[in-house]
Amino acid sequence: MALDTRHGAEAWNPDESRAIPLSDAAEEGALMDSAGEIRAQPDDAAVPVGSENIEPGRSLALVDFSPPAVGGGERLIRFAYRLGIPASMLIAPMGRKTRTRLLATVRNTVPGNRVAGTALRAGHFLVHGAKTPIAQVDFNGAARVVPPLETVIHSFSWLTDLEACAAREQGVPVAERILSAWLQANPAPPSRPGKGPAWTVGYTGARLLNWLVHAPLILSGEKALRLRTLRHINETARWLDRHVHRAEDNLAEVSGWCAVIAAGLLLPDGRPRRLYGEAGLIKALGDLMGDDGGVLSRSPLAQMDAIALLVRLRDCYQATRRDPPETVERVLEMLVPPLLALTHGDGSLGSWQGAWAVSGEEVGALVAASGVRTRPLRDVRQWGYQRTVARKTILQFDAAPPPMPAHAHYGCASTLAFELSHGGHRLIVNCGGAASGGGLVPIRLEQGLRATAAHSTLTLDDVNSTAILINGVIGSGVSQVDVDRKTLAGEGGSTATRLEASHNGYAARYGLTHRRILILRDDGTELRGEDLLLPSGRKGKRGKVGFALRFHLGPDVEVKLAEDGQGAGLALPDGSYWQFRSGAGEVAIEDSLWVDGHGRPQATQQLVIQGLVSRGGGNFGWLLKKMG
Repeated sequence: MALDTRHGAEAWNPDESRAIPLSDAAEEGALMDSAGEIRAQPDDAAVPVGSENIEPGRSLALVDFSPPAVGGGERLIRFAYRLGIPASMLIAPMGRKTRTRLLATVRNTVPGNRVAGTALRAGHFLVHGAKTPIAQVDFNGAARVVPPLETVIHSFSWLTDLEACAAREQGVPVAERILSAWLQANPAPPSRPGKGPAWTVGYTGARLLNWLVHAPLILSGEKALRLRTLRHINETARWLDRHVHRAEDNLAEVSGWCAVIAAGLLLPDGRPRRLYGEAGLIKALGDLMGDDGGVLSRSPLAQMDAIALLVRLRDCYQATRRDPPETVERVLEMLVPPLLALTHGDGSLGSWQGAWAVSGEEVGALVAASGVRTRPLRDVRQWGYQRTVARKTILQFDAAPPPMPAHAHYGCASTLAFELSHGGHRLIVNCGGAASGGGLVPIRLEQGLRATAAHSTLTLDDVNSTAILINGVIGSGVSQVDVDRKTLAGEGGSTATRLEASHNGYAARYGLTHRRILILRDDGTELRGEDLLLPSGRKGKRGKVGFALRFHLGPDVEVKLAEDGQGAGLALPDGSYWQFRSGAGEVAIEDSLWVDGHGRPQATQQLVIQGLVSRGGGNFGWLLKKMG
């Protein structure tokens, strides 16, 4: 996958607000050159301002980290442990075995969900708005549950929620009840990963880490259960030692290595395991993310999971009065800015790559737990999401190919989609929430929520720009995106940000390249856009093809069509009023769906412009303008 970026400056007329194609720009102080590129017309009033530099990103270059520097003796211990020599043989004289116990109590700093924890105390799991009684859960996986509930059950992430809602003595009986049922259904690790839903490397790593971090909840009760749990902790750690290399994806491998290190820190004779785990974790982190800190799945949810794993691991280091490897802190510092780049004015996340609009409170609490104080990512390379802030208005633009199938669980065909918010309200959104399918979002909608039509962009013939396959897999389609970001100078010192990107997702099937141009004024009151379809070969194909431009509206937007059918009025709860105008045909209002910050579906609406376009190409201009 290639991502080309260029930068520069050009002239722009901030007073022009007609919804005309940007390529017809003779009156706008710009001309279309023979390659279809908008270039500046010489103008004494058009003074270039400092453009925003973006490093070229030609490929998904992986972060290259080295294992922590250790002495010769420790390298030998690490090598021997990797070969399978027991830690007791490497640490204790004559291989004397040490009684299994925890060496420290961890102070968890990762925030939990109080509402979900309260639901547990009331006797049921609450996942994305769907309640499931604890008594009805099949913990051995013979009757598979929906994916979100399966994740909560087998990762034991519910322990964090339980800890967040009540004092320890109130949570212990609930934790012991669920743990006892789970141990009864899963008495011993299987011979290899994948034999039962509980025994993937990702779930097992998260489960062991949560057991160790929340040990007071599961080890404060009756002695028999405590001894049984400690024995299972020990067996699970040994299982991960052998199978962590067989993880289902990069994030799962990071989860496994974090658990191996935590066990090395908190269980006796753990030094060989810790040394072994630290070397493995550093390599896995390099495979997980690009060199700008964005995970290769391009998923905000995966970005949050990676941050949470490293924060929990750091808590384990602090509990044993050790400093984590410097690389762990460095990676945390790299992971936070890309996540912040996808926040809107209220701090909540945009809906990208299967994620829902995670609340600003949840995002803020996680960032606070990381201890990283930084700004949103500006130097966009592999992460691929362009962000523009103009006073109260925030624009997010997906200007990169979808993730590779090996990296994504809920890959979406969202290339060239955008979201726009003003203040604390979302104006234009994507549906989002494919990863929440199985809660109140029906699981049958998962594929539809990953489709191009579920995003605010252009589709041809109701076909996805990248193929959406079953089980979260994506197929062929967009393989290259060219990006150009400029700062435009206008009269009176006003400026605007111009984003231009094109993708080849429709080239093979229709012989057309989709190019989108977005211009956001620096005062945040106007977003002008144009979608162009350009022949991808020397000679355009004959005939016509159906197109649809979709603008999914935020849940708080009140919409009414204009009398001439060429636009619509959009009212926000803060009293602001926006006008949408189309230069591409009549505007229609259709039903849509948006998945909220709790993973629950909300009925919304969308503006749709559709018709037929020549296979020789076409262009469609539109305008969003704040009135008054």
